[in-house]
Amino acid sequence: MGRLTGIYAILDAETAPPLALAREVLAAGVRLIQYRAKDGADRPLVRELHALAQAHDAMLVVNDDLEVALEADGLHAGQEDLQRLGAQRVRARLAGKLFGVSCATPLEARAAAALGADYLGAGPLNATASKADAGAAIGAAGLRAVVAATSLPVAAIGGIELVDLERVVASGASMAAVISAIARAPDRAAMARALVARWEMLTR
Repeated sequence: MGRLTGIYAILDAETAPPLALAREVLAAGVRLIQYRAKDGADRPLVRELHALAQAHDAMLVVNDDLEVALEADGLHAGQEDLQRLGAQRVRARLAGKLFGVSCATPLEARAAAALGADYLGAGPLNATASKADAGAAIGAAGLRAVVAATSLPVAAIGGIELVDLERVVASGASMAAVISAIARAPDRAAMARALVARWEMLTR
């Protein structure tokens, strides 16, 4: 669990080619990536992404698809998907693998910890267009409340840009999950390097 810190890059199949983006963010020093595909995870692609992550001493989690997540280092599930999959079943199937849960409130954070989550994704910090059902922004105060409610590592998520990292670090969150800031940058590799460098400077 030592890599549950820093920039957490989410590879959304709708914003950039996942394999190319993975190569760029891993080369920049990101050590935790998530593959998210609206229409279901591509198992052969997940195997490629996992091999690439392992080559960089990094970890790959898969969003919402439990069966495909077994090919990677773990699963990240939202609140609705957790209900659909069955939290106890998920934790049992993921023995030895990472289990991340999205939450927006201290109550959800405590419930996820009780279910055996290894880390939390808290947000959205800002309004975001990367996820249609992300809900209302919780802001810095909401993020701090989630962090204070749990001892688990927390990844802030939702519209996070380079300028937001100081707020994320100040909240006590362990990670900043980034999607569009990298995927839609004119130079994705340069943006990934800038995010990693800024995080390292803020947490020295």
